[in-house]
Amino acid sequence: MNRIRGAALLGLTAGLALRPLLRRILMVRLRGDIERINDGDYRPFLRAYADDAVLHFNDGAHRWAGDHRGKAAIERFLQDFVAAGLKVDLKDLWVSGPPWRMVVIGRLDDEARGPGGELLYSNRVVLVLQSRWGKIVRHDDFYEDTSRMAAFDAALRELGIDPVGEGTHVTRPLSV
Repeated sequence: MNRIRGAALLGLTAGLALRPLLRRILMVRLRGDIERINDGDYRPFLRAYADDAVLHFNDGAHRWAGDHRGKAAIERFLQDFVAAGLKVDLKDLWVSGPPWRMVVIGRLDDEARGPGGELLYSNRVVLVLQSRWGKIVRHDDFYEDTSRMAAFDAALRELGIDPVGEGTHVTRPLSV
């Protein structure tokens, strides 16, 4: 019985000691993926999703609204994100749960600027990722002010940046 308690205590201690290291590793990886997104390449982030993943974005009158089911739909979402010139800044990260049912919560800021450098959009975001063995299975975004997205989408349309699959889609990021 003492061996079982000793092994359990050792496992618990190792798990607690490794948690900060896991957070640091995930922070570095996510920052790298975000840097690539900010440069217009969403593919490293897309690779982190399971084939049957769901990205849920708040409802509203904008191109990103609703549930995006499967990698193809998530890729269209990310293409719209990059084409809109959105830039993301990861502020903090929290990790919970075992690898087969991990939850990662990130606090981010995002913004986009117009061709002349004027601020078109800015918001604060909480990102909740549920993963299974290192693959994202569910992604939820929560925004400080969801009404800003509809105004941003209208500004993008005025600039001629239509959603993926609609009209003439800009394939390069809007950034200056």
